[in-house]
Amino acid sequence: MYRGLLETQRKHYHSGVTRTLSFRLEMLERLRFAVKKFESQLFTALREDLGKNEYEAYLMEIGMVYKEISFAKKHLKSWMKPVRVANPITLFGAKSKIYSEPFGVSLIIAPWNYPVQLLLNPLIGSISAGNCSVLKPSEYTPHVSQVLSQLIEGAFPSEYISVVEGDVEASKSLLELPFDHIFFTGSTSVGKVVMKAAAKHLTPVVLELGGKSPVIVEKDANLDLAARRIVWGKFSNSGQTCVAPDYLLVHEEVKSELIQLIQKHISTVYGENPLTADNFGSIVSKRHFERLRDFLRDGEAVVGGQVEEELLRISPTVLDKVSWDSPIMEDEIFGPILPVFTYQSLSECIKRIQRYSKPLALYLFTENKGIVETVLQNVSFGGGCVNDTVVHLSNIHLPFGGVQHSGQGAYHGKFSFDAFSHRKGIVHQTTRFDPSIRYPLKGNKISLLRWLFK
Repeated sequence: MYRGLLETQRKHYHSGVTRTLSFRLEMLERLRFAVKKFESQLFTALREDLGKNEYEAYLMEIGMVYKEISFAKKHLKSWMKPVRVANPITLFGAKSKIYSEPFGVSLIIAPWNYPVQLLLNPLIGSISAGNCSVLKPSEYTPHVSQVLSQLIEGAFPSEYISVVEGDVEASKSLLELPFDHIFFTGSTSVGKVVMKAAAKHLTPVVLELGGKSPVIVEKDANLDLAARRIVWGKFSNSGQTCVAPDYLLVHEEVKSELIQLIQKHISTVYGENPLTADNFGSIVSKRHFERLRDFLRDGEAVVGGQVEEELLRISPTVLDKVSWDSPIMEDEIFGPILPVFTYQSLSECIKRIQRYSKPLALYLFTENKGIVETVLQNVSFGGGCVNDTVVHLSNIHLPFGGVQHSGQGAYHGKFSFDAFSHRKGIVHQTTRFDPSIRYPLKGNKISLLRWLFK
């Protein structure tokens, strides 16, 4: 169905026009201008689809896109330069370099929870690396997808960048095609489908997935600050964030105090009735709402627990008395419900986390450097924070990505350029002389080889 689009883009890519620095810089500036032009429409669409207010939409979506563009424009020239590396003695006289070349035509599939930045930030990497791109926004945020389609169509020719709207069948049709590269953000279950489809063509993939990201609160933590930052990280976008804290592990000595402080900060941020708060968003669909509402049965709501089906809202909730084998602990929650568990020893806490697949994020609140090192050395996860939540993804100098079930590959900043590039190693050999050691001539001795290769 979309084979003609792929062939048109591949032809455009092979023309070589996308490879020059001047072209890439111009396209990045064109994207920045287009986002600015459609900024108000994006604000409106984000509110219609997800209930996001303008402040949150700029902080977590549009502002991040501007930052990625300006960073890429500033550094792109240096990123594109071949990197010279050292030679072994066996290549004496040669020069070895790493060249970054674009893959070709990249397919970018975005999710619904941050539908602007999770489509456009990978696109910035694709443009920077010199690729053509086919974009598939989420069907669950139709207003945003429509605005993004208009934004892209007005800024770029379809043979260079094109948007394909549609439901899951459109995604399946695209995945059947032999793209040169696939960048997918979404659930682990769909990530497996993407990887299986890519394997048919041996297409390289970047998978940005999720998982059950824990937050650990030690008894020596600054509890008031921890509560405030947990509330922000967990309940922004109504918990529909891939790096949101998924469950809370708190030392048993400070559990009660921490829950009281979480309640305080929820009231401070969202008021006494978060269900009607202007700064608290909606659940994306009725199906997702019903799934989350069922989770409320898996424990006792010690904070929140109210629902408003007509508005598709669930108040910020802390769920106590949850069993480790309950349904809410089987998959990523992706909503404003935070199960809380206690532990007595750090080793017990670590063993609990290790029972799950490697998460996308982990958050630890403590003043003890020894505890920090113990957790970092013994728990595998994509990335995270000490004494904060979520903000690691805002540092453009850090790679953002998961490991195993939470994803593979990373992006943001220079890592986005790398994610959309193949690094090609080249030896520029000298012609001034030709060492005879490689040739099986009379008199060669293996003792010399042993010395060279030791």
